[in-house]
Amino acid sequence: MKKTSKKNNNKISLPLLVCLVGFPQLSETIYTPSLTEIALKFSTTLNISQMTLSIYFLAFAIGVVFWGIGSDYFGRRKAMNFGIFVYIVGSVLCLIANNIVLLFIGRFIQAFGASTGSVTTQTILRDSYTGTERHQMFAKISAVLAFSPALGPLIGGIVTQFYGFRVVFFVLVVMGMLLLYFSLKNLPETASDTQANLNLYSMFRIAKEMILDPHTVIFGLLIGLFNGIIFSYYSEAPGIFIDTFHFTQSQYGFMGCVVASATMIGAWLSSKSLKKRNAVQTIKEGLVVSFISTLFLIATVFIRLSTTSELILYILGIFCLLVGIGISLPNCLSLALIHFPKTAGTSGAFLSLGYYLIVSLCTFIIGVIHTGSLLIFPIFCAIILVIALIFVYSLKNKNAMNNQ
Repeated sequence: MKKTSKKNNNKISLPLLVCLVGFPQLSETIYTPSLTEIALKFSTTLNISQMTLSIYFLAFAIGVVFWGIGSDYFGRRKAMNFGIFVYIVGSVLCLIANNIVLLFIGRFIQAFGASTGSVTTQTILRDSYTGTERHQMFAKISAVLAFSPALGPLIGGIVTQFYGFRVVFFVLVVMGMLLLYFSLKNLPETASDTQANLNLYSMFRIAKEMILDPHTVIFGLLIGLFNGIIFSYYSEAPGIFIDTFHFTQSQYGFMGCVVASATMIGAWLSSKSLKKRNAVQTIKEGLVVSFISTLFLIATVFIRLSTTSELILYILGIFCLLVGIGISLPNCLSLALIHFPKTAGTSGAFLSLGYYLIVSLCTFIIGVIHTGSLLIFPIFCAIILVIALIFVYSLKNKNAMNNQ
């Protein structure tokens, strides 16, 4: 077993793994600057074009379970390569779509394939690294996961402004082909011959145990709600900054830097807080920061200000909101599966299924209630954060602290 791990470790390309884990997040957000243009070209509303995000996360939720479990049966390499091929097919459908329904279908297939990049890459890392080295690798991968969604709007905004939204999907087709080529060429099989086989009964048993475990359910819900806010922002932001504040698509793209920097600062503050407080207390701190920020955003809209002042304060409020989420979210991810150490792969797939379904629901709701008002997003976030606070304070502090 150790010999196999060492051999695989020497062959795995870190830049390739970074690209494989980052492309699903890039694909989630790269076309968001195009949402208003898509609505116009397909003669529909922004509400409907926003639904392409909901469909993406719904398919992604299904995909992480399929590829996560499938990689145990037919291997990591096959799961990755076949998933990328499915992603390319979906991206081609998005490229040639001549109506919103075909675009929905393309986004569903695209997301289903892309999800292999998330779940299979993490499985490969667990196969190939142990101890401190594994923690260091996951830290590097986490940095990519924090940055890649923010890179999407920047690339997509520039491409859409100068070449149109179809070129964005062409970029994704080319990216998928390059990933498939390098994966076929350089990605080794990392599953050992002694890899445990899970039958259908054992998978249902794990799922049942997770559903009946309040600790796992609460932290899974929190992960979904926090990510729901982040990706609801990506859904609503084009209407806020392009339609209301009249940003160009490339100017809007630079707003991704706000998300990336806020997330990184939040993660840094979280690590500092953990030196003095336990993880649950740190989660509560982040929630309070985010909730106060939503109240600040609501007040900004009601106070009569110049357009420039309102824009600056609105961006500041969003930045602080995302900093708070950046403080809370890593600790929820750390605590979610502490009761399932022996089935981390399968339980992780089920956890991902749960919280991506919540993300899909959140982005669906924000699309339905979209009116173009600056109040919609902060009120929506305030409601979610109140729900999250209720969940956190329902935890038994003593048990939560002992489980860290």
